[in-house]
Amino acid sequence: MKHLKKILIVLGVFLAVYAAYFVSKGFSFYKGIYTRNPVTQKKTAEQKTVYNILLMGYGGPGHDGPYLTDSMMVAHVDLKTNKVALISLPRDIWVKLPTKSKVEFHSKINAIYQTGLFPENYPDVVNPLPEGADLAKRGISYVVGFPIDAFVAIDFEGFTKAVDILGGVDVQVLKTFDDYEYPIDGKEKELCGKDAEFEQVKAFLEPGFDPGQRDQLFKDKPELEVFFKSITEDPKVAFPCRYEHLHFDAGKVHMDGATALKYTRSRHSLQDGSDFGRAARQQQFVKAVKDKVVNVGFVTKVIPLLDEMKKHIKTDISPDDIKKFIAEAPDAGSYRIINIRMSDSDYLASGYSDYGGYILVPKEGTDKWGAVQTMIKNSIAEITPTPTPAPTQKITPTGKAAQNPKVKTQN
Repeated sequence: MKHLKKILIVLGVFLAVYAAYFVSKGFSFYKGIYTRNPVTQKKTAEQKTVYNILLMGYGGPGHDGPYLTDSMMVAHVDLKTNKVALISLPRDIWVKLPTKSKVEFHSKINAIYQTGLFPENYPDVVNPLPEGADLAKRGISYVVGFPIDAFVAIDFEGFTKAVDILGGVDVQVLKTFDDYEYPIDGKEKELCGKDAEFEQVKAFLEPGFDPGQRDQLFKDKPELEVFFKSITEDPKVAFPCRYEHLHFDAGKVHMDGATALKYTRSRHSLQDGSDFGRAARQQQFVKAVKDKVVNVGFVTKVIPLLDEMKKHIKTDISPDDIKKFIAEAPDAGSYRIINIRMSDSDYLASGYSDYGGYILVPKEGTDKWGAVQTMIKNSIAEITPTPTPAPTQKITPTGKAAQNPKVKTQN
């Protein structure tokens, strides 16, 4: 699926924290979203002051690739210094996963959560807790250089409802942009009045077609060749009804849930496109949410909707840690946010996997995360300047996601 499960999960953290506090009214909610993690359970919450929480967003049931997490951040929360570092992770990062056979196996990070949820499709991957996000946490820890304590995941619908519960948020849009390729949910297979044309060429989209038959058809009907080419190279031309035009003006914009979802998912504008521009917008949005939560009667808004929200959020934050976060809630306004991003202009290099998918790897080479980890560590500690990244090198990935034909990543 070439569109995004672009969701900012920090909202889910707030929902989980506040809801768990009201156990008498919301125990079924917390029970519904909580995925027990035996490793986390063994740790004592009293002494711990630093938490690393993986935040993930995905489309959810009814969407193509429903568990591909195209929005991923790590929130490094320091309760002593009142500081939160948000580390954005581009969805195309290529990471190695552990295998029972020791044969190298790589995946884009946006597919790791899905891999962990369906272990029967990936029998060689080491996955001790398939019902949760253990595999995703492990894969991300290889990139950032420290263990991930817990995760929060939320789907499209949950994200939209959470923003609406807050009464919307005010986001400072830094630049005016247009996106003419924003996918409309539910229209991924619409033919936009091209039913007859598609019926004539659909066989050529499947493996094993007869090239001679295709060439003859295109010779007789050259307009079908143009249509067929647009299907594979520019779908918005072939099927324009699948997409809508987004426009955002620079300045403060009040966004409801539906608008916020579009703002944080968009990645096809000329002015602010790509995963990297989107990551910056997502971090802006997190700040707007934090400011709104501090200033709104959030608890009274969320309690009546707990039963509805529990279908859309999953977490393995332990009850003891939830209590500790609640104790920090009155001081939420004093927390500073540090935004950490990486792109192919600094610490990452663009490349292609052996099966042809676009990927991002460290500039030092595949699986060499040392410079990225040092940059993250120094950024968290607010040490400047961060190390200069190595020169771009030609990337030849060693991992093969295509080793398992059921692996589904986004190209």
